Amino acid sequence: MFGCLVAGRLVQTDAQQVASDKFVFNLPDYENVNHVVVFMLGTVPFPAGMGGAVYFSFPDPNVGQVWQLLGFITNEKPSAIFKISGLKAGEGGAHPFGMMAAPQAPSVAQVGVSVEALDQLAQQTPVSSAAVSTMDSFTQFTQKMLESLYNFTSSFALSQSQMTPNPSEMFVPASSILKWYENFQRRMVQNPNFWKT
Repeated sequence: MFGCLVAGRLVQTDAQQVASDKFVFNLPDYENVNHVVVFMLGTVPFPAGMGGAVYFSFPDPNVGQVWQLLGFITNEKPSAIFKISGLKAGEGGAHPFGMMAAPQAPSVAQVGVSVEALDQLAQQTPVSSAAVSTMDSFTQFTQKMLESLYNFTSSFALSQSQMTPNPSEMFVPASSILKWYENFQRRMVQNPNFWKT
């Protein structure tokens, strides 16, 4: 019914059914996993009005299993990619998996799919860090670089009364750097490839 994919690994289609409406995949060596894709195999659709809530569980020796809601899949949205590299152990919430036995290996995490009503799924809030950014990595890099430049130059900002005249140095008003930053961001939103022209 479900599959799980991690880049560079074989597709997993052997989910363990732990209850009539709950399925679990083991993720060995999860510390080296950035994203996980959960998808329907296309052989068995969800019953009408149902979907699958997707959860991730860290092995935490202090607390036991900590489950975090990543998102959901449905017949209309049969696959989803989730970022798990930014999730933090110990920060979980309500989940339908109860007190399942955790895998014995310390670096094995679990991805769970719980079949639930679509209205229930719509009311749940996934952890925000699991959402995959819609921006490409170049755009993200550019925005971080712009923020870094602005923050760096702002750290040297002086008011006019604090400035001591130095004929060998040029000063750039912070407002002009801010204006450049805002214009560059606006152009990146309009066309991320504008710099190529």
